[in-house]
Amino acid sequence: MLQSFFQENTIEAGCDEAGRGCLAGPVFAAAVILPPDFDEPLLNDSKKMSAKNRYLLRDIIEGKAVAYAVAKVSHLEIDKINILNASIKAMHLAIKKLKVTPQLLLIDGNRFKRYESVPHKTIVSGDAIYMSIAAASILAKTYRDDYMNKLHKKFPAYQWNSNKGYPTVLHYAAIEANGICKHHRQSFNLNPQIKIR
Repeated sequence: MLQSFFQENTIEAGCDEAGRGCLAGPVFAAAVILPPDFDEPLLNDSKKMSAKNRYLLRDIIEGKAVAYAVAKVSHLEIDKINILNASIKAMHLAIKKLKVTPQLLLIDGNRFKRYESVPHKTIVSGDAIYMSIAAASILAKTYRDDYMNKLHKKFPAYQWNSNKGYPTVLHYAAIEANGICKHHRQSFNLNPQIKIR
């Protein structure tokens, strides 16, 4: 059972990213402020849910959230500033787009850079603990999946409709057969000889 809040009577925004470990495409992040009475039994860490339930919950979250926003940072900027900084920047961009100003940010993970004067709390595996972070993980994941599905239509050889840019055996095999394309992150190890564990 996920927890509704970290600090009672506080406007909390949960924040999470998707696509950090991918070889291609942007990193996406979302920020979500849920109402205090939000209750959805299906809600969980997006990685533990089926795609069907993620999209079902996206509609519920967007319909019931006090505020939500999604942002992305391109693969080109990832190559310039590194994936950690790009992930944090994507979160900052999402927070900035919120129509309600949060009083506390709940960040999935253990690294973050302060956003303006808003206090924050980093929480390892926070998307499996707090509703707002889980909701953010679902939005970030589904919006990024939609983006990669569109890219797949232009670059079908890499099978991004199934691997979404992650370093799978088939993705590496496609890179070996076709080379990299303009959407690959060149700062990542794109060597198809690397063994997949």
